[in-house]
Amino acid sequence: MAARDTRSERVDTAQALGDFYADISLAQGFPYGLQHVLAMFVANLAPIFIVAAAAGMDAEQSSALIQNALLMAGLGTMIQLFPLWRVGGALPIVTGISFTYVSAVVAIVAAQGYGVAVGAIIAGGLIEGALGLTVRYWRRAVPPIVSAVVVTSIGFSLLSVGAESFGGGSGAEDFGSLQNLLLGLISLVACLAFQSLAKGTKKQLAVLFGLVVGYVAALVLGKVDLSAFQGLAPISIPQVLPVAPEFDLGAIISVGLLYLVSSVEVMGNTTALTKVGFDREPTDREMSGAITADGVVSSIAGIFGCLPITSFSQNVGLVAMTRVVNRRVIACGGAILIIAAFVPAVAAIFNSLPEAVLGGCTIMMFGNIVLSGAQMIADAGFTQRNIQIAALALASGIGFTQVQGIFAAFPPIVQSIFGSNCIAVAFVVAVVANLLLPKEQADEE
Repeated sequence: MAARDTRSERVDTAQALGDFYADISLAQGFPYGLQHVLAMFVANLAPIFIVAAAAGMDAEQSSALIQNALLMAGLGTMIQLFPLWRVGGALPIVTGISFTYVSAVVAIVAAQGYGVAVGAIIAGGLIEGALGLTVRYWRRAVPPIVSAVVVTSIGFSLLSVGAESFGGGSGAEDFGSLQNLLLGLISLVACLAFQSLAKGTKKQLAVLFGLVVGYVAALVLGKVDLSAFQGLAPISIPQVLPVAPEFDLGAIISVGLLYLVSSVEVMGNTTALTKVGFDREPTDREMSGAITADGVVSSIAGIFGCLPITSFSQNVGLVAMTRVVNRRVIACGGAILIIAAFVPAVAAIFNSLPEAVLGGCTIMMFGNIVLSGAQMIADAGFTQRNIQIAALALASGIGFTQVQGIFAAFPPIVQSIFGSNCIAVAFVVAVVANLLLPKEQADEE
């Protein structure tokens, strides 16, 4: 009888994890929520490190922005899970600071100062919010094959991110060292072994297990920086307006165009998320809420001196791997991010995770996104027209952004948007090809 009860409990837990609205206890949900935070933590902070360095900020200013970045990531996640009016998709979306804006913001900071960048972020977020509220009017310009191309390009763009983390992180002095590669391999093997040997819902904690094993190995090898824990205050309040915003029309236009690109990325991420998590397409309400929340919270992020937030592809990959979509589980991750914003020691623990350990676990997740995109292309249909759109868009997006200076003849704003963003290039080419290529007879009927 006890064995039957245990089996029933496992089934109930598995059903709850796969049901967005199901009730689940904190004890059951916390490990899965923690896994979501660990999957995106380093990537959430990396854009802040880059921009803070470009702005010449001291350690205190940089730390304040990191706190605010954690708060914004948690706030965005909570609003996506529990919408306010039409803001939020009511989907298991985890948000974080976006890489899409880094190059443009660095250029604005270098030429006009951080205040101008903050002003553009605040104004641009309102533009994306308006795009979200009106998505039903322009969503038809992005048919299934275009969304599939965007999702596939998102996966391909993340493969190099996972590989860089595996090697120790971009710019690391010991990048590619045997120690880093060993840590990445240990984490990857631990993930695969746990997923193969664990039973029931425990299989879905493979990434968390890999991160823990990798972290312990990093401690043994002396690869964990413990200096970040010294002299920490127990509590620290995030700062509102750490940098006064300045509004410049040119900067707003430049960043506003990137918000358009980000809207399409959110569409791709949302489509991939509902596909792998619920086996369906997103509704207009879900798509609208997800994009609107992205814009509104990004404007709030500007008020806190942060870069814009967006839905994280890393966590879409985690959903594809685990099928965990329960909003209470994801909310545990959002709560961890918010707590970390007020408790420097919590942030320090996460921030001390070596990138090689993260890379070992995430490289497999990013591969899952590529396969999800391929499945979406198959679902859209392998017609000659769809094959032409996908092949042209992916070849252009991935190929052109691998070549330095290919957009050198274009204005700087074009270079900043398309020079290294394969998602933007693939999207534009896919949309143009969809508009110009003649429809096949089956499509017209």
